[in-house]
Amino acid sequence: MTGGIIIVDKPAGWTSQDVVSKLRGVFHERRIGHGGTLDPMATGVLPVFVGRATRAVEFFESAEKEYIAGLRLGLTTDTQDTTGTPLSQMPVSVTADRLRHAMAQLLGEIEQVPPMYSAVKIGGKKLYELARQGKEIARPARKITIFELELLAGSGCDWTFRVKCSKGTYVRTLCAQIGQLLGCGGCMSSLRRTQAGCFTLADALPLEQIVQTPPEALPRLLRGVDTLFADRAKCSVTQNQERSIRNGAAIRSSLPNGNYRVYAPDGTFLCIARQTGDTLKPVKSFFEVDG
Repeated sequence: MTGGIIIVDKPAGWTSQDVVSKLRGVFHERRIGHGGTLDPMATGVLPVFVGRATRAVEFFESAEKEYIAGLRLGLTTDTQDTTGTPLSQMPVSVTADRLRHAMAQLLGEIEQVPPMYSAVKIGGKKLYELARQGKEIARPARKITIFELELLAGSGCDWTFRVKCSKGTYVRTLCAQIGQLLGCGGCMSSLRRTQAGCFTLADALPLEQIVQTPPEALPRLLRGVDTLFADRAKCSVTQNQERSIRNGAAIRSSLPNGNYRVYAPDGTFLCIARQTGDTLKPVKSFFEVDG
């Protein structure tokens, strides 16, 4: 099956890897990977790369994300969300204005300490594996960026907000940080990813719908991997140039310097490439390789 990208609306209760494993069976394709982990309790946009398209995952890793999150004030847990074991509970008396003021302090570049219940590796071990053994170790803070943070609704202990953030942001930790600023503690009560890079909920298909799709119709659910590089200029090459590119060779070109999506004469997406001087050099190929 020709590769491509499918945008899954991940259901609650599934890990991102559960989705990948399920789709390996659906597409009968070993080469499948996802573009950004979602917690089991989270739902929403999960881009999944199928076949040769898995070569594009590395270009998606730094994509910005947007979420709608539930914030439970007055409660802290060991997982920083409501699925965890409670650590503290406090009465809450917070106005919307006070909450907005606290959130404003977290805009821009900030630091976060990854939660123990996360897939971050330290010393070759995933933090959540250590956490399940009852261990807690020091974790270095990481710089992340909160581009937008908007309070949507709520009162008392329960609120919802929208956040647009950089790679590596833990919304659970953001909820804990908001609660800490307010002095009452906080954790995440729900999470829905509404956007990942250029993909939104409008592009996403429920996992159940994908699973129930007849095998012959599955290819129609896949988006071309070139959609990931829509911000790059498009160029087409001749048949002779196509042969060179398929052999991994650079070609002579008079294009302006920059990054390009390169297509064969028949419209097949071949690669992304960079023009420097009079040379167009492939950076990553996406055509199927025989054998």
